[in-house]
Amino acid sequence: MLNQVITLIDQANSQDPNTEIYNAQSLPKESLYATRMSEMLARFNPNADELMQIAVRGQHIERWQSPRSNFAMNKQGYHQWRSALYIFHASRVIELMQQVGFNEAQQQRVYAAVAKQDIKRNPDSQLVEDIASLVFIEHYMLAFTSTKPDYDEQKWLGIIRRTWQKMSVEARDFVLAGNVTLPEPLVGHIHKAVA
Repeated sequence: MLNQVITLIDQANSQDPNTEIYNAQSLPKESLYATRMSEMLARFNPNADELMQIAVRGQHIERWQSPRSNFAMNKQGYHQWRSALYIFHASRVIELMQQVGFNEAQQQRVYAAVAKQDIKRNPDSQLVEDIASLVFIEHYMLAFTSTKPDYDEQKWLGIIRRTWQKMSVEARDFVLAGNVTLPEPLVGHIHKAVA
C-alpha cells in the first residue's frame, strides 16, 4: 500500500505546470520537491515508518492548485493561504490513502502531520516541519533570496531565525553536524543567525 500511495502522489505532482531545472532536466516543481522531501527524510530519520514516509512525500501535493494570489497580499492573507494549504494537502493525501485501503486511524495520523496540527507537541507534525525546513535550507533558501533583493541583513537574519525556531533540537543538531549543504553565499548569515 505504501508503494501504491507514493505512486499516486507522484502521479498527482507530475501534473504541475510549473517546472524547475535539475541536472539539465526540466521537472515538475512539486515532483522534485516531493523527491527532495523523501530523500531528506531518509537522511534525517532513516527509520521513519510508512505513514511518515507518506506524510513527507505528500506535504506539498498539488500546491499549484492553491496559488498565493488567491489571498490578500498582506500578512493576514499569507497566514490564511498557509492554513488553507495545510488542509488542502492533508485532505488530498487522505483521499489517495483511502483509495489504496489505509484504515481510519492511519489516515488521521497522516492528516494531522500534513496539516501541521499541534506542532511541538505532535512528533509527527514536528517531523514533517523538520524535513520541510531542512529541504528549504539546502535547496530553496538561496533561490528565495533572489526573489527579495530589497531585504537587508536584519531581515534575512529574522527569516533564518524563524526557520530555526520551527525546527526540533534534533533537526538543528543535524544541521550543525554538517549533514545539510548550506547555501554558500548565506553561510555567514546562517551562522550569525543561529549563534
